[in-house]
Amino acid sequence: MSNSKQRVLNAVNHKKYDKIPIDFWSTKETDDKLLRHFGLNNRTQLLDKFDVDIVFIEGPEYIGPALKQYPDRSSNDIWGVRRKTCYTGEAEKKQSYKTVVNSPLRDAKTVDEVLSYANWPSPEDYDYSVIRQQCADVGDRAVFFMGDRLNRIAQLKPAMYLRSMEQILMDSALNPDIFKAIIDKVSSFYNEYLTKILTAAEGMIDVVVTGDDFGTQNGLIISKQMWREYLYPGFKKFIDISHSFDIPVMHHTCGGIYEIIDDMIEAGLDVLNPLQPNTFGMDFEKIKSEFGDRICFHGGISLQTNLPFGSPEDVKAEVKETLAALGKDTGYIACTAHNLQADVPVENILALFEAYRQYCCDI
Repeated sequence: MSNSKQRVLNAVNHKKYDKIPIDFWSTKETDDKLLRHFGLNNRTQLLDKFDVDIVFIEGPEYIGPALKQYPDRSSNDIWGVRRKTCYTGEAEKKQSYKTVVNSPLRDAKTVDEVLSYANWPSPEDYDYSVIRQQCADVGDRAVFFMGDRLNRIAQLKPAMYLRSMEQILMDSALNPDIFKAIIDKVSSFYNEYLTKILTAAEGMIDVVVTGDDFGTQNGLIISKQMWREYLYPGFKKFIDISHSFDIPVMHHTCGGIYEIIDDMIEAGLDVLNPLQPNTFGMDFEKIKSEFGDRICFHGGISLQTNLPFGSPEDVKAEVKETLAALGKDTGYIACTAHNLQADVPVENILALFEAYRQYCCDI
């Protein structure tokens, strides 16, 4: 019987596995709810409870200049983007998120204004020495590194925060020099940041996860042609850096991104997450048939339908259908299409993992 690390690496490398490996994505509020339900003390105990095969390490520790705090309890992130914690839902369904208060480069008119921006972060603002111990503490699970939502190896998402989503998308068509200048600054930071992380890890990270949303519910955020011109080079560079350390890469992108899956594979991507269901073009059986021999898939269980709104039986039926479509032979890691939110009832989360236990062995 394979241990968790080997099971995951077999999936990534399209080798036979003893069962489909399992990952667990959730918000803090969901974790807290589950910890209370089971009478447990920490997330590691939840991973044990659910037989999860993957651990995401925290990564380098920020030691740079103090991030500005404001009287309304908002604060700057590493990019100088001011954010405030907000909440949605009530009682057991209450969920926190950080919303952008301002985009500091929104009104920039020239490339010089972009380049002279005072708050570009430096890779030297981090202590990378903590990474090796984080990896050592994982045990026999696979070690993934992604970073937090506000500092994830990406291009377009940080650009959206800095420039605003509306303005950066307008720039892609009307101000390409400004678009490229912002993307180049962001990419340059992450190229060095990633290299330092992988050097410090000394081979103990099993998979690097980059994260950049290229799709919406109805298709790509920008055209395939623009994606290839503006984002493909940086996307491939992240992969090339990781591959130079012999480490595979998983990319997280929500939305209907069928049109660029072949381009992602051409760039060398090893794992695609999350295969968001109920979005344009994301037919799992077609995608598995067309691309499944060249890339591993991760995710696919909807957070928009059965988990928050259906019955436990509905959840189990969806898991069975999804695993049948994506888990054939090898090349699949079972997981939800994003973090389990606080609006998902505990009984449906239990049904999710019960279905994993039942159907992940049906291969």
